[in-house]
Order: sequence, then structure tokens, then C-alpha cells
Amino acid sequence: MTQLPARYDHVGSFLRPKYLLEAREQKAKGEITPEQLRTVEDKAITEIVRFQEDVGLKSITDGEFRRTYFHIDFLDQLGGVKTDIPVTIQKPDGTQELAPPVMRVVDKVRHVKNIQLADFQYLKSQVSPGNTPKICIPSPTMLHFRGGRAGISREAYPELDPAFYDDVANAYGDELRSLAAAGATYVQMDDTNLAYLCDEKMREAARARGDDPNELPHRYAAFINKVVAQKPAGMLLAMHLCRGNFKSTHAAAGNYEPVAEALLREMNLDAYFMEYDDERSGDFKPLRYLPKGKTVVLGLVTTKFGQLEDKDDLKRRIEQAAKYAPLEQLALSPQCGFSSTVHGNDIAVEAQRAKLRLVIETAREVWGTA
Repeated sequence: MTQLPARYDHVGSFLRPKYLLEAREQKAKGEITPEQLRTVEDKAITEIVRFQEDVGLKSITDGEFRRTYFHIDFLDQLGGVKTDIPVTIQKPDGTQELAPPVMRVVDKVRHVKNIQLADFQYLKSQVSPGNTPKICIPSPTMLHFRGGRAGISREAYPELDPAFYDDVANAYGDELRSLAAAGATYVQMDDTNLAYLCDEKMREAARARGDDPNELPHRYAAFINKVVAQKPAGMLLAMHLCRGNFKSTHAAAGNYEPVAEALLREMNLDAYFMEYDDERSGDFKPLRYLPKGKTVVLGLVTTKFGQLEDKDDLKRRIEQAAKYAPLEQLALSPQCGFSSTVHGNDIAVEAQRAKLRLVIETAREVWGTA
């Protein structure tokens, strides 16, 4: 198993600067070209790389500054996949909720181009020696969970197993190989589905689509392992479990127990970023399934709101987690990105710095020089 760059990490996305949001609007209106937008993105990414390095992070992302949504922008570039843009729903209590996009598999899934390669090459060119550029991509399970069997063409896939899972895994394998050839050593897959299967509402929705929520985690473990089997040597492959992060809201709640064994014991991943920022996540008992050689990154610091957590409280919670998984197999991070979509969370730019510094300081005090 490949080890994380440090005992402290982060999930990947950051609030977009105002000038980048303005440029994206200009591009949408046809006022600037895609090439002109990319030049603006390059400038913003150079700045966010410096920000991360100044704070003291060892794994460095491009802030997901080239994306609108953390998942659609990638999955839509796979051959055979069609996605519809999500819509925002106004709830009766006045809050907003993102209606998940409809993601459909309309043909055989295949890797028709290198999706992240150019983005990674630019990121790598900006990261200082000694630090590790990290690529964030959506989990392959997202091509199944949102629509279930009905979202996958019966003409292309009369049977899902093994053809659909093999094709998706091969497409991901091609992508990972293209990144590895360019020097990528750290890839994180963002997965909402396993966390959603901890929520009874979501489990009921899965049943309504014809899936068994007790069987799905094990099926997804086998699915993920098909991707892991194609992972290039020397690459760290991690998964972030997300319960929703759109504009500081959440979509699911529930203890990890229903998925913990499939997630931690059955998946052949190197590391897991698990959200534990509030009571929605339940207790640490599911960590008892963590085998030797793997790391759980505890997402104890929220990115949804600016109020800073108490360092002693964080240390107490790490101590509680260490009752179920060895301390040397744990690390610390914020619970999610600061801006999973272009819209951003309800948090100030400077709060990002304070939260990350708190994570780094706490980790160094708990694990020593990390």
C-alpha cells in the first residue's frame, strides 16, 4: 500500500476567485474563447497552488478551478455517457438543494480521450519539488447509483455484470495510465454513493430503483477493485466519501455501519477520506474494519461554515477514533472541499486558510513531525 504524503491532507476544492467566476460567465456568453478562459484558469491555479504551499500542505490540487461540478465535467467526457445539468430546488424552509444530475449510459463506456492529462501537466508544473500534485476524479460508482439499471442502456448492456463494470474499469484504467505516464502518483476518487447508502431515505430510493441497499456496497467494492487492479505501480489511490456539500448543505446522514465492511475491508484502496464533522456521521465504531496497510483520513473540520473548531476537541475525537483503528493508520483533514461545485460553500476565503492551518497544527501535535 502507498502512503499519504503527510498526516494532514485536504479533499481538493477551493472557493473560486471572483475574476475566475466572471471569466466563466463571459465564456458562457460567448464573450471570450475557451483558450482565453483557460489562461485565466491557469493564473487562478498558480495562485491556489501558492496558497496551499504557503499554508504548509504537502498534497496540492488545482482547486478544481477548471470544473463547474466535481463529477459531471469528468464523467461527461467518457464515451457512452450523457449527463444533464443539475438544477437547484427551493425547499419550503427557504433553503436550496441541488437536484442530482441525471446521468445516463447511452452506449458502451470507453475512454475516448485523456480527460485530466493537460490539467495535471499544468498543475505539476506549478507544484514545488517535495510536494505531491493530487488529481481528484469522481468515483466510477456514480455511473450506476444515480439511475440504477434504468439509467444504463439495455441495448449496450443487456447484462450489467460483467460487461458494464469491466468497460468502466477499463476506461478508468486508461485514464490512470495516462496520468501515471505524466508523473501522477496520487489520485482521489470522490464518491457520494457509499455515504448515501448510510441514509435510510437513500436506501429506500435504491430499493425503489430495484437495487438491494445491503448488496450494493459489496457490488461496488468489487467494481472499485476492478479499477484498482489496473492502478499503475507506485500510484496512491484514495476515496473520499461525501454526504453532499452543495452551498454548505448536505444530502444524506447516517452512521457508516451499513457500508463499513465493504468499504474498508473489501476495497483494495490505499486511503479513505471519511466525513466526521458532525453528528450526521455517527460514531467511530465502523473503523474497526480497517485492515493493516490502509489509512483513514478523519474529516473532523467542517468546510461548510467558518467557525473554527477547538483544537483540544479535535484531539479528543482523534483519540476516540484510535480506539477502533490504530493511531498510526489515521490522519486528519477537512470533511470535504470548500467548493465542490463552482458555486462554493458559505464560508469566507480566509476561513479556508484558518481551517487548513488548524488541521496541520493539530496533526503535527498528535503525530509529531508529519
